[in-house]
Parts: sequence; C-alpha cells; structure tokens
Amino acid sequence: MKSSEIRPEIMDLARRAEALAAPQFAALQEICEQNTIRVMDAFQEFRVSEACFAGTTGYGYDDLGRETLEKIYARVFGTEAALVRPHFVNGTHAITAALFALCCPGEKILAATGKPYDTLHQAIGITGEEFGSLRFYGIGYEQVDLREDGSPDLPGILKALEDPAVKAVTLQRSIGYSTRKALSVQQIGEICKTVKEKRQDVSIFVDNCYGEFTDVLEPTHVGADLMAGSLIKNPGGGLAPTGGYIAGRADLIEKAACRLTLPGIGGECGSTLGTSRLLFQGFFMAPHIVMQAVKTAVFAAAMMHLCGYESFPRYDEKRSDIIQRISLGSPEKMEAFCRGIQSGAPVDSFVAPVPAPMPGYDCDVIMAAGAFIQGSSIELSCDGPMRDPYCVYLQGGLTYESGKLGVMMAVNQIFQ
Repeated sequence: MKSSEIRPEIMDLARRAEALAAPQFAALQEICEQNTIRVMDAFQEFRVSEACFAGTTGYGYDDLGRETLEKIYARVFGTEAALVRPHFVNGTHAITAALFALCCPGEKILAATGKPYDTLHQAIGITGEEFGSLRFYGIGYEQVDLREDGSPDLPGILKALEDPAVKAVTLQRSIGYSTRKALSVQQIGEICKTVKEKRQDVSIFVDNCYGEFTDVLEPTHVGADLMAGSLIKNPGGGLAPTGGYIAGRADLIEKAACRLTLPGIGGECGSTLGTSRLLFQGFFMAPHIVMQAVKTAVFAAAMMHLCGYESFPRYDEKRSDIIQRISLGSPEKMEAFCRGIQSGAPVDSFVAPVPAPMPGYDCDVIMAAGAFIQGSSIELSCDGPMRDPYCVYLQGGLTYESGKLGVMMAVNQIFQ
C-alpha cells in the first residue's frame, strides 16, 4: 500500500488529530526559534567558513573544522569544552567514554534514575558479564530507582551519597524502553542542586540521547558537569552520517578524549575524512529537525488518543525527548504498527519488519526504520521489545509531513 492510498476514515482521523495538536505546535515553534538563534550566534561567533569543511586525513592534526565545531557545541550547550567525533560508533560508545572519565578504580557510579537502557548493561557490568565493563576495571555501580510516579527519589539519592566511594551520579534523560516519564531539564536541575549541596566532589553526568533541542535549555545549563549523545539522533540533524559528542567541564572532556583515543593523544588526533560539512550542516539544522520529530510525536499521540489507545506523553503534555510510547496490548498489533511505519518510509518501504534477537536485549526486538542513515533515530522509526505490556516506541521524522504520513499508515495497518 502506498501513502497516497490511505483510507478516507484515516484521513478524517488525521484532520481531527491535527486540530487537537494545534496549540502544542505553536509552543514548539517558539522553542525551535530560540534554539535556532543560539546555534546561529555560535556559528557566527566562531566564524564558520568554507575552510572548516575541508576535513583531514591521517592523524588529523590541526583540523580547523573539528576544532571549530567543538567550540560551537560547547557554546550552544553552555560548557567549557566538547568532543564531537565521527569516531564514536554510537551513543552508547560516547556515554561509556564519558563514564570512564568520571571515576577511577575503587570508586563508584550512582545511577540516580534507576537501571539504564539495555545496551549499557554490559558496558556498566549490570549483567554480571565483567568483560569490557566498568566493573572489570574496578569501578563500582549502584542505583537509586525513580519513585512510582516517575519522579527522582531525592532522599534516596542523598542517602546513597553518604558512601564516600560514590564519585559520579548519572542520569538518563529519555525514557528508553521504560514506562516512566522523560526527565525534564527542570528535574535534572533539581537533582544537580541536591547532589552538589551534599557533595561538591561528585560529578554529574547526563545521558542526553533523544533530548537535545526539545527544550530551550540543556542539562549542562542547569548544573550537569558532563553530557553525551549520538550524532545520528537529535544534534546530527538527520545529516550526520555517524558519530557522537560529549560536552562539559574541560578536565572531564580531556579524560573522555583519552578514553576515545589514548593518554598522550587525547583529542589532538582524529581525522574527519570528509564528514565535517555534514556535521556542521546537521547541527545547524538540528533545532528545526528536532521540532519536526516532536511534532510528529505529538500528532501520533493525538491520533492514538482518538483511536482509543494509551499513549505517553499525551498530545497536550510538555516533552523532554522525541520518543512517543504507544501501548498496543498485543504482539500482533506491535508488528502491524511497525509494518505501517516501514511502509510509510522513503527507504526500504517494501520491507516487512519482524521480531528478531538484538545484541544487548534479553528478548526479541522489532524495529521499523526506513532511513537514509542506518539506525538514525532522528529519522522516523518505531521499535520495541516483544514483551508485556507490548509497547512500541516511535521517534523521529525529518519532516512533519512525512512523519504524519508514516503514522497514518501505521494506524491504517492496525485497523485492517
């Protein structure tokens, strides 16, 4: 079925959904404009020119584009320094490099938002498999779960901080595959204030994946010492072909750079191999592209509300990431919804996604993603673990119009 063949009753539902979402769309435009101004100011301040796009080969010494882009990220995110590299293979890689920068052997990391998402479990050592984990290098792990309503357990965090071995607190901003709310920037600020009042010697790290530019402030504006994310999510603007970033205190960035490469080299090496133009252009586009993705999520929430399905966040709620969780109640409807998203994609629309094993997960996962960049979560995609309560997690949309079509195709599939 083609996008042009959507049934009339689905088109009518879409018109009603847009009417519900209209007030939220106006608020999103204001966020987009403020973030665009901040990005534009940084580009102009650091005198971006054609010379920045040339890139380097070999060792990558004296890469003007790389150095300029990292200054831009630091300025936009309100930090002392940043590490923006195509050499990070994914967001988990950037996050892990940041975590190694925070602790030494014999010290502990405290996860203040509960267990992180699945692909970090082995990196941290939660699975009990020590090879490659922080525990293998003698770094301990402890966690404080969120409260039942999804809010941070501030008394629990304070109690855990009484252990002098705790030297870093980590927060996951987005919902991942959980049923909790995404942390707002305000909540992150409250946690940072609580931690710093108790322990000035503790560093605070935020996994910022899926959250960049969904608000006018980032975690590093409200007290986080370090944050990281993926360039094939929000800050890459749909153009970055690969990579990740870390932004924060200069001393921690240097330690993270030494983990990415090695001590003595740090961030001084790393050729950009022709990716610079796309990394610059993607970051320039990011505030707009992120709002296209958020509008798609708001539309999806309104559409599913009209169809009688539970969806979170609601279409009229403030958001802190681009992810829309939709409860479908059965594996059959999960597969149908994902087939619809795939059939509404510009790439691989003819492919039928099926559940399959996925590294880092304890059950089969279904993934629908017809993307120009493999695995790009800022492009329209939908996925979820095949386990109760059978939720799909929708994210992305390079244009609202194409994202809207994909959602309509998905709804069409579950009602066939």
